[in-house]
Amino acid sequence: MTEPDKQEPETAQLVRSYVITNGRNLPGEDQFSLITLVTASADHQQRPARLSPEEQKLLEMCVGGYLSVAEIAGHTQLPLGVVKILLAALSEGGYLITRPPVERAPLATMEILEEVLNGLRTKFG
Repeated sequence: MTEPDKQEPETAQLVRSYVITNGRNLPGEDQFSLITLVTASADHQQRPARLSPEEQKLLEMCVGGYLSVAEIAGHTQLPLGVVKILLAALSEGGYLITRPPVERAPLATMEILEEVLNGLRTKFG
């Protein structure tokens, strides 16, 4: 319930995803995974006027350095699909640079671990 002297906002807080994305489709899963790293390109670090407010917010967020797609979605509180669509549009426009996530290092084998242990025993007795 609201107090009699306070009015509720006339417009809804939620804007439909279709409006934010201009009806664009999701990019391929290989283009933007949750851990794909994104940053603003050096040429486009100023805020262009022709971008939507959501795109400008994403671009401004990416100027500081690399962020993952998941971090960007968390900071903007937009659905992940919407963030991926906006990032794809900014990337196609040359505003963003994407970098695939760093590959996982191979696990050490028992042979390597035994060699390290033998080396430590030799050095430290």
